[in-house]
Amino acid sequence: MTTTLTEDQLALAEVTLDFAQEQLAPHAVAWDQDKHFPVDVIRRAAALGLAGAYVREEHGGSGLSRSDGVLVFEALATGCPSIAGYLSIHNMVAWMIDRYADAAQRDRWLPGLCSAAALGSYCLTEPGAGSDAAALRTRAERRGDHYVLTGVKQFISGAGAADLYVVMARTGEPGPGGISAFVVERADPGVSFGPNERKMGWNAQPTRQVVLDGVRVPADRLLGGMGDGFRIAMNGLNGGRLGIAACSLGGAQSALDRSLSHLADREAFGSRLLDAQALQFRLADMATELAAARALVRQAAHALDTGDPLAPRLCAMAKRFATDTGYAVADAALQLHGGYGYLSEYGIEKIVRDLRVHQILEGTNEVMRVIVARGLTETLR
Repeated sequence: MTTTLTEDQLALAEVTLDFAQEQLAPHAVAWDQDKHFPVDVIRRAAALGLAGAYVREEHGGSGLSRSDGVLVFEALATGCPSIAGYLSIHNMVAWMIDRYADAAQRDRWLPGLCSAAALGSYCLTEPGAGSDAAALRTRAERRGDHYVLTGVKQFISGAGAADLYVVMARTGEPGPGGISAFVVERADPGVSFGPNERKMGWNAQPTRQVVLDGVRVPADRLLGGMGDGFRIAMNGLNGGRLGIAACSLGGAQSALDRSLSHLADREAFGSRLLDAQALQFRLADMATELAAARALVRQAAHALDTGDPLAPRLCAMAKRFATDTGYAVADAALQLHGGYGYLSEYGIEKIVRDLRVHQILEGTNEVMRVIVARGLTETLR
């Protein structure tokens, strides 16, 4: 599906795909097994402009559109969905700072984020506030020229390794209007981390609690205005959902490509498995479903780029459909590999495990359905 892409986009996708195949794919299984977070490789991606993808060029970023970004993250995920997923989150953090910070804040934090000298994490979810994010209980109290933050954030990608944390905390009344956003640094006194979670997938990046025990930060750590935190968080998630959707496409495309090669190499009952019509039909369905998901992701990215008022709904649709499709295609690829698909050395079972969490993070797919349904029915209320 390259007919609608510009020459620059084709070149961007090709460069990123080359990076993924050279720098990520050969090591993905080992990173997963060793639970290794390859910060050095992330910094090599940053050298290509992939750590400040959406940051404006005048602020040191690549100035890519969301339509460019979905190409980048799909290509990266063909090498390793776990690392591509973390880079999507890091770029969400960098975009939020570029979009909502003042000049001094941008000067302070964006150079490090764009070079990946400083890694970023997004802190919204809490032990008791997942899908109901507006019910978060982390508090930030104003004390003179400082804020004091107290609370726990749960399931934070990159936690412990990351240097900057965009934290949503309650500064006012219950509900979304009482939430503000702050930038917390790893070195701030009172910041600590839970143990690295034992997970089904995404093992090549750490996931830990972020514990804020009376963390005292200067007032200039407030991002945007007082009470703007929930709006900032949701706007960040629109792009984040596209990133994770694109990562699902890339992981699933890799699984499909590997299935084609595997079936071409294997014989049964005197002929190649690839020549069996039943298996050809399965491959055709996988390719068709991925193409449909890719088209929806690109439509949603274009809507976000152009400020279409339907963009949040389209991003939710794309995230739901692409992550469900990506997981289903990867699971079908495992089946097509037979027993070999269940062996870790083939990398297929890792893709299945990695893509499963995409149906949960950046808003569960059940919440995506709520967003879409609300948009469809709001005029009838």
